[in-house]
Formats: sequence, structure tokens, C-alpha cells
Amino acid sequence: MRVEGGRGEKTRTAPWRAALVDGGVGGGIVTAVMSLALLGARRAGLVDRLPPEQMTVRLLEVAGLRAGKRTRGTLATLLHGLFGVSAGALFGLVRPHPGVSLPPAVQGVVYGGLVWLVSYMGWIPALGLMPAATRDGPRRPLVMALAHGVYGVVLGAFVGRRATDR
Repeated sequence: MRVEGGRGEKTRTAPWRAALVDGGVGGGIVTAVMSLALLGARRAGLVDRLPPEQMTVRLLEVAGLRAGKRTRGTLATLLHGLFGVSAGALFGLVRPHPGVSLPPAVQGVVYGGLVWLVSYMGWIPALGLMPAATRDGPRRPLVMALAHGVYGVVLGAFVGRRATDR
């Protein structure tokens, strides 16, 4: 719903639009932070090639395209960012509203866990981009599950706070 008034009057955006935007913005911010943490995990030797990089290489192979290391890295970053924004926007839309007994950060961690589960046990192996988490090395699934839990906690807190501020 958009209310337009005369000079000096505020406009109001439909609640679903605000939730969509808040979730998308939160998803983008949190994905950037999560990516930095994953780079740290790689530098610490906990994982080798990160999933966004591995999936991008596979997508390029399937498409019959070649790209240099820098281009692959940039593409992986963009695709991961777009996924994070989209997942955040979806969370903003489907997140339970006030009156639900779970705090927003808990709603978020459940959502982040579902994103990990549906991705790493579902569409990613189904498309042949990576093996299922149960067939991957022992460290990467754990690191990625924890990273998606953090993604969810922070996303939930961000979206919940934005909803409270409205």
C-alpha cells in the first residue's frame, strides 16, 4: 500500500515490500561478512576451495566457457552475493511476524540451517555442482553449516530489528 499525500507528507510502503527490501539488504550485508569469515577459514586451512568458487568453475565448465582466475573469483563473488540477497529477501517475506514465540535471531538460525540443508543436500548436488555434504570432506560441510548458521542469526536479528523500527 502506498499512501501519497501533499507536500511534506510521508509515503508508506506496503509491509511485504519493506520486508522484502529489509531481507535483501540484510542478506547482502551478511553474505559479505560470511564471505570474509570463509576466506579466513580457507587461510586457516580449514577448507580448500570454497563452494562459491567450486560451483562457479563447474558452471563455466558446463557452459563450455573459459575464464581466468580473477574472472572466476569475481563471478563467484557476484553469484554468491546474489544468492545471499535473494535468500535474505525470501526470509524477509516468510519470516514469522511479531507474536511468534521464537526470537528473530532463532528464526534466522533455523532459516540459515534450512538454506544450508536444501543447498548442500539438495539442489547443488542434484545439478552436479558439488557432491552432497555427506560425500564431501569432513571439514567443509561443518564450516559451511556453521557459516550458514551465523548468516541466519545475523539476518534474523537484522530483519527483526528493522521490523521493530517500522
